[in-house]
Amino acid sequence: MSIKRTGEFERNQTLERLLGELNADLSAAESQQASKFISARMDFPIVLIMGPLRSGTTLFMQWLANTGLVAYPTNLLSRFYMAPIIGAKIQLLLTDPRFNFREELGEFSQQSEYKSENGKTKGVLAPNEFWYFWRRFLSDSDRDVWTNEELANSFDVQTMRSELMGLMDVLQKPFAAKGMLFNYNIPFLDSVLDKVVFVQLQRDLATNVASALEARKRQLGGEDEWYSFEIPEYQELKHLAPAAQVEGQVSSIDAAVTRGLESVDDARKISVQYEAFCEHPDLVFDELTKKLGMVDVHYSGPASFEVSRK
Repeated sequence: MSIKRTGEFERNQTLERLLGELNADLSAAESQQASKFISARMDFPIVLIMGPLRSGTTLFMQWLANTGLVAYPTNLLSRFYMAPIIGAKIQLLLTDPRFNFREELGEFSQQSEYKSENGKTKGVLAPNEFWYFWRRFLSDSDRDVWTNEELANSFDVQTMRSELMGLMDVLQKPFAAKGMLFNYNIPFLDSVLDKVVFVQLQRDLATNVASALEARKRQLGGEDEWYSFEIPEYQELKHLAPAAQVEGQVSSIDAAVTRGLESVDDARKISVQYEAFCEHPDLVFDELTKKLGMVDVHYSGPASFEVSRK
């Protein structure tokens, strides 16, 4: 994972400390809430967005959020990364129109805009990458690479499942999130989630590489530093020139996701080409709703999106 960042992308350490204290304070109450779902089966499916960095995953999450089909990790909810069930209740209280008594909290009601910078969105209800939540369940959260066998032996599946089920019970919808931290671990996720739909995002390789190089310059100040999660191929790629390195990075991730999905039942996966999605998001909506078992829902979102870096 990249550590060096340009000024605007540096972490706010004061905020980090406050969130750490807040989540520690809430952890006991969260455990009590999650315990209600330990032996339960999932009523709603999880939707996990998989694929390379800069392949359109943020746009897809913003679009999915605005369809109203799913709940998702918002910038508000992400601050309760150790207490997502309680966080979901707080989010409902602050943002759901049903609880906005006489416009006391009207400023919290907003849709997600189709804007982001290196995956970072703005707004209370805009999608968040939720990495702090996922890393909680790892025995070594400082790493970016694990085998499926390692996760099977060390991942805190029970807490993860209980909290996701509790969160969906509060919000009464399927829950969609980026799952790219586990691009190489799809078989493991498939084995521990009762109901899941994997969405594989793919993008034209040349434009994907160009976008990733630009992201490096924005966040790290130049093209030479590795950007995003380390991958198993990191050691063999790190000595290459930036463009070749990024091409190997994107191609390796795409191949890993494709390979991981080979053993996943067709009912639990869809493949989405970024360019085709931009041209006809309604077709992706129709396919996804079928996979989620949703009937009598009609698409009312944008007719198309502009393809960046054509």
